[in-house]
Amino acid sequence: MGSDKRPPLALRWRSNTLFIIATVAIGLFTDLFLYGLVVPVLPFMLRSRLAIPEDQIQSYVSNLLAVYAAASVVSSVPAGWVADRTSSRQMPFLSGLAALLAATIMLAFGRSIPVLYVARVLQGISAAVVWTIGLAMILDTVGPENLGKTIGSIFSFISVGQLMAPVIGGILYETIGYTGVFGVGAGVLGLDFFMRLFVVEKKVAAKYDETLAPGHQNEEEHRRDYGTISGGDGQAEPDDREGDLEEAAESHSLLSSKDDDELAYKINYEPNRIVRAIPILVCFRSPRLLVGFGLAFVQAALLGVFDATVPTEAQSLFNYTSLQAGLLFIALDVPYLVMGPIGGWAVDRYGTKFAAVVGFGYLVPVLILLRLPSDHVLSGTGNVVLYCAMLALNGVGLAIIGSPSMVETSFVVMKFDKANPGFFGANGPYAQLYGFNSVSFSAGLTVGPIVSGALRDGIGYGNMNLVFAVVAALTAIVSYFIIGGRPRTNFIRRLARRSER
Repeated sequence: MGSDKRPPLALRWRSNTLFIIATVAIGLFTDLFLYGLVVPVLPFMLRSRLAIPEDQIQSYVSNLLAVYAAASVVSSVPAGWVADRTSSRQMPFLSGLAALLAATIMLAFGRSIPVLYVARVLQGISAAVVWTIGLAMILDTVGPENLGKTIGSIFSFISVGQLMAPVIGGILYETIGYTGVFGVGAGVLGLDFFMRLFVVEKKVAAKYDETLAPGHQNEEEHRRDYGTISGGDGQAEPDDREGDLEEAAESHSLLSSKDDDELAYKINYEPNRIVRAIPILVCFRSPRLLVGFGLAFVQAALLGVFDATVPTEAQSLFNYTSLQAGLLFIALDVPYLVMGPIGGWAVDRYGTKFAAVVGFGYLVPVLILLRLPSDHVLSGTGNVVLYCAMLALNGVGLAIIGSPSMVETSFVVMKFDKANPGFFGANGPYAQLYGFNSVSFSAGLTVGPIVSGALRDGIGYGNMNLVFAVVAALTAIVSYFIIGGRPRTNFIRRLARRSER
C-alpha cells in the first residue's frame, strides 16, 4: 500500500527511469570531466601560482595524480558499505558531490601544495562515492535484464567527458585563464547538484505510489523472463520457456538459470567477523566474480595506455602540440560513443561470454596495427589519417568491452543474494560490489599508464602495443572458459538461433 504522507512534488517525473539514469550519468560525467579539466592546468598552476622549480613540476604532477587514484581506491569499499546500510542512496550520493565541490574550490583558490593534495584526495573520495552508489542506483532502477545496454550507453556518454575535458581545459586556460576553467567546472557542478537533489529512487517513490516500483509496468514480462529463478508463473508455453532458458544458460546471459546451480551460491557455514562486517567478501569464492574484476582492470589499463601514449606518440611522429595531440582523441572517442550502446545491447542479448571474447579478441589485431604509423608506411597527412583510423578501430573494441565486467559481476552477486535471503541486508551488497569494481578499475587506470610508458621508452611504441595485444588475447581466452560459466560445444549454434529472432 502507498504511504499516507504527502508525496514529494512531481514524484512521477523525479522517479522516472530515464531521469534516474540521466542523473547518474551526469554525476559520472561530472567526476571525469572535472578530473580531466584540471589535468592540463596543473603544471601551469604549480609553475605560476606556487613558484615550483621547473625540475620538480613533473614529480608534483605525478604525485597529485597518484593521490587521486589512491583516495578513490581506499574510499570505494567504505562508500559501498555505507550505501548498502542506508534506507536511501540519495544522501550518500549528495555527500560525494559536496566533496567534489570543496575540491574544486580548493583547486581554484589554493596557493600551497598541501591544499592541492587535500583537494585531490577529496576528488578521489567523490569519485569513489559517485561510481559505487551511482551504479548501484542504476541496477536498482533498470534491473539485471537491461543493465548491459544501460551501462554501455552511460559509458559512451561519460567517455566524452573523460577524453575531451583535457582539450577543453587547455583551450580555456590559453584563452581565458583560470576563470574560464573553473567557471565551466562550476556550471557542470551546478547541473549535477540540482539533478542529484531532485532525483527520487524508485523504491522510495513506491512508498507513495506502488505503480512507480521498479519493474511494475513489465511485471508479466519480468516473471516470464526469470522463469524458474523467481518461481513466477509465466505465460509462455512450457516448451518455448524451456528452450528460452536453455538458450539463456548456453549464452550465459543475466537471465540464465540452468548453468548455475543455486547450491553453489548457498552459504552453508557461519561467516567470520570480517565477512559479517563486509558480507560481499563471501562472493569472492566465485571465479566468475574474480575474473569479472579482472576484466575491469584490463579495460581500465587499456584506457590508461591510450591516455598516456597517444599524446607522446603524436608529438614524436607529427611534432604535434598538446592541443593538437588532444584532438586525436576524437578519433578514439566517436566510435566509443556510437558503439557503446550496441556493445551493451550485445551483452544483454548474447551474454557476457560472447561480448568479452569477441571484444578482447577483436582488440588483438587492431592493437598490433597501431604500429603501422610508427613504421611510416605512409608519409605526411596520410600517416596522420592512418593513425586516426587505427585509433577509431580501437575505439570500437573499447566500446565492446565496456559492459561485460559490470554485468557479469552483478549477476554473480545477485545469485548469492537470491540464494541467501537476508544475509546481505535489505539493500543487498550491490554498492559494495561496485566499490570493489571501482577499486579494480582505478588500479587499472594507475597501472596502465605506468607500464605503457615504461614499455614505450624501453621497446618502442609498436612493441608496446604488441604486449598489450597479448594481454587482450589472454583475457579473451580466460573469458571464454570462465566468464558466463562453463563453455559448451553448441555455444555458437545457440547464439545463431538467438540472432535469428
